[in-house]
Amino acid sequence: MNNALRITAFAAALAATFGTAYGVGRGVDPLVAAEDRPAQQHGGHGGGEEGGAEPAADHAPGGLQISEGGYTLDLATPTVRAGARTEIRFAVRDDSGRKVTAYQREHGKELHFILASTDLTQYRHLHPVRAADGTWSTPVDLPEAGGYRVFADFTPAAAGAGNLTLGADLAVSGAYRPAALPAPGTTAEVDGYRVALGGELRAGRSGELKLSISRNGRPVTDLQPYLGAYGHLVALRSGDLAYLHVHPNEGGPGPEVSFTATAPSAGTYRLFLDFKHEGKVRTAAFTVRVAEPGNGDGGHREGGAGAPAGHAH
Repeated sequence: MNNALRITAFAAALAATFGTAYGVGRGVDPLVAAEDRPAQQHGGHGGGEEGGAEPAADHAPGGLQISEGGYTLDLATPTVRAGARTEIRFAVRDDSGRKVTAYQREHGKELHFILASTDLTQYRHLHPVRAADGTWSTPVDLPEAGGYRVFADFTPAAAGAGNLTLGADLAVSGAYRPAALPAPGTTAEVDGYRVALGGELRAGRSGELKLSISRNGRPVTDLQPYLGAYGHLVALRSGDLAYLHVHPNEGGPGPEVSFTATAPSAGTYRLFLDFKHEGKVRTAAFTVRVAEPGNGDGGHREGGAGAPAGHAH
């Protein structure tokens, strides 16, 4: 066999192998919805850093890897079409290739599924249901084509397992129109609510973020619990979409909700706050710039205390 034929045969075998792997996990049992139970208000997914604890120096931000700690995110639906309601299916597999079927509950759910476009203008926090065989599924309708990243945030029930955030790429087909990252600001408007962002996100050191919610000029003091707290915050780093664990602090039902977070590096981040009021969950988004640590301050936002950004979905 000459070299050209050898290369052709190798490519065909490789394609067949990946085709078989792509089909793994597509068969599902009838869906079994995860039972909702009250969650502890304090603490992030899997516990994590609280009260100013520093992250481990060798711990990479979440969501950058598809496999970690002996677990792999198996995304069975890597492509969907823009503007069409589609079901996304996936599974978490252990180091023996088996689908994981037992999880610890965090914030009232066994698994949190985050979906964001690479330009960070589209964001979804979804709660899929798990089939008996360990396959998760959730409907989604994405209006914009382009590249996306999905994140599975979970803690396996296996002894010694810690909280993990695994990520995978999702392609949304259609006419792609790239969008610029919204500029920095300090407020966001969504459905008549005004959300003001204060506090500080720092590189390599924990800081407190405070979000104040008002409507028609009046503070909202009767927020409803959402995922075991009065707000849920996700932070993604622009560029590689590194996922930050952001932890809710103790507090009442508004108007201020506070979180403890640590940025792994300087850069630009997009913050997404989910809050529930009058029975509906709304999302306010902010762009935050984090400077390099310097002069012993641990790294502050550009422009001081008023630098985080405002743009609502």
